[in-house]
Amino acid sequence: MRVSVIQMNSINDKSANLEQARRLAEAAIAADRPDLISFPENMSWCGGGPEDRLAAAEEIESGPTYQLCRELAARHGVWVHTGTIPERAPHETRNRNTTLVFDRDGREAGRYSKIHMFDMETPDGQVYRESAVNQPGTDVVTVDLEGGLKAGLTVCYDMRFAELYVALAKAGVSVIFIPAAFTMQTGRDHWEVLLRARAIETQSWVIAAAQTGDFPVPDGRRQMYGRSMIIDPWGTIVAQASDGPGRATATIDTGFMANVRNRMPTLQHRRRWNENGMVPGSGL
Repeated sequence: MRVSVIQMNSINDKSANLEQARRLAEAAIAADRPDLISFPENMSWCGGGPEDRLAAAEEIESGPTYQLCRELAARHGVWVHTGTIPERAPHETRNRNTTLVFDRDGREAGRYSKIHMFDMETPDGQVYRESAVNQPGTDVVTVDLEGGLKAGLTVCYDMRFAELYVALAKAGVSVIFIPAAFTMQTGRDHWEVLLRARAIETQSWVIAAAQTGDFPVPDGRRQMYGRSMIIDPWGTIVAQASDGPGRATATIDTGFMANVRNRMPTLQHRRRWNENGMVPGSGL
């Protein structure tokens, strides 16, 4: 399976963001002929204050972002991973940060809402309170792609919690999506390290489309790190986007993954622990 990650500079203008997404995706499809395209977190909206982010949410199936991604999949005969869409949650005051996958016919194949909320102050003094706008998801989600590939769905800050990726490994994934809007400060120090770690520990391909550039917030502008990547099960970066909006493309080689898992069978060697110590037996 040939995969293109789409790197975007989304702002607080949904129409402009969706037009950018369409343009970048169609350029990748025309030039690289991918089987699957993957968008970043917050593809349809970045910026503004909490009220703006809440207002940007969509009734997911009828919303313009869902419709665009479904159309791209059906028109071009490609799989589409949406990055994330702010989903309006019925009877709730907060949204969900939701990612979806569409098959080549434009049918929804899977849906996941981000579990871990980015609530912190970064070293440069920027304060983030994702939980003020989004409620966390609760379910670990996998999607069956073609060619025997099974994908795990995660989002950005999730990547700091290894137990989620152990759960995906137990579920038998061979590909993990990690769409992101990583800050410049944390991106410089942690983006590549964490992505490669998740690939190495699960011996899976990691598909990480990211936001780049900046967007407006009430107290100024915030800068995203970019550097969208595709990483193989050995932890090698096989494709990376340059600065600015664009793309990176690589081929998912299942034979290489099988070779890595055979040569270094860490998934079989994993030992289990509980509050009483090591549990007898090994493997996932």
